[in-house]
Amino acid sequence: MQVDKTTLNDLSIFEREEELSIFHYLCFTRTNQGKDYLRYLLSNPLGSIEAITDTQKTIQHLQTSFAKWPASITNGTIMVVERFYDSPVTSYPNQPSIANSFLYKLFNSYDFSLTKYSVEHFITFIKSMELLIEVLQQSQSKQLQTWVSKIEFLLGKPFVKQMMQKEKKAKLLPSQILAFGNFLRHNYKHEVFELIDIYSKLDAYLSLAIACTKYNFCFPQLQTSTQPFINAHGLYHILLPTPISYDVQLNKENNFLFLTGANMAGKSTFIKAVGVSVYLAHIGMGVPAKQMQISLFDGLLSNIHVVDNILKGESYFFNEVQRIKSTVEKISDGKNWLILIDELFKGTNVQDAMKCSTTVIEGLRKMNNALFILSTHLYEIA
Repeated sequence: MQVDKTTLNDLSIFEREEELSIFHYLCFTRTNQGKDYLRYLLSNPLGSIEAITDTQKTIQHLQTSFAKWPASITNGTIMVVERFYDSPVTSYPNQPSIANSFLYKLFNSYDFSLTKYSVEHFITFIKSMELLIEVLQQSQSKQLQTWVSKIEFLLGKPFVKQMMQKEKKAKLLPSQILAFGNFLRHNYKHEVFELIDIYSKLDAYLSLAIACTKYNFCFPQLQTSTQPFINAHGLYHILLPTPISYDVQLNKENNFLFLTGANMAGKSTFIKAVGVSVYLAHIGMGVPAKQMQISLFDGLLSNIHVVDNILKGESYFFNEVQRIKSTVEKISDGKNWLILIDELFKGTNVQDAMKCSTTVIEGLRKMNNALFILSTHLYEIA
């Protein structure tokens, strides 16, 4: 689904003040890499029913398996593992023995301590990844099945199996520490970063699963349709502490929803609530509604927070016109679009705003391949 930066900003998917964003509301990740991947997921809505359905299965499985999720992998664990490869250490003995390991520990105490500390975190990490195989292997999600197979392959090396057999409280011998450190540093680096990458993605999807459970989101039904439609019951804006829910029906016969009313009547909130729900549906996660059926949309565009540009000499009104022009050009491709417009032509006087808005509305109503929600506080336009 096509979405531009203006729309992401209008819907508060991301904000400069992160605490005010949808991203922050849905973020329950445990690692920095997981948080980065969650940002990627929320920036890239999916474009097919198959991809959306599989993501829904991924999140739904993680909802049911959250209680079994290993808590031993933390952001600190990942940081220790990564920094081990960036930290210079004196070369280890090729074949660690009691004697040369003792000498290495004696003359390179800092390097030995770093290696010991890192190896212990490695063991914790790979043993936790092994536990994840049991948690994920019964999933119907193709994505989770792919990751399970990959984890099994990456943990399949004999030396890794030997490391995983070590008990958590068992004291490692210096020779074992150096042998494990040598293997991890020179023979397992690529595999370790693949495992970290997989866990980061799982961390991001787990965050969405936690959010869906905590906020009691429902998973929407998406359908391939030549004509766009939205059918939602009990839909609300997720950022409001005490939201008012809406029932929304838009389809081919009723594709233009015109909102009017006084300032602060809730018009903008309603528009954003619909936009956010449709957007989240195309990410594959649950939505803030009791029930929702929608078509697969090819694009989502909004015209809510237009700004002027002093450096370019572009006024507020000029950029409003440019945004409308750009929108019309994009949705003339015959594909399914959702268009959200809040308070047309705020940058000019009332009379001009009425005339311009009426002209634009009459033109937009002729486009049957899109759904429109437009608001204004100018009663005369209605």
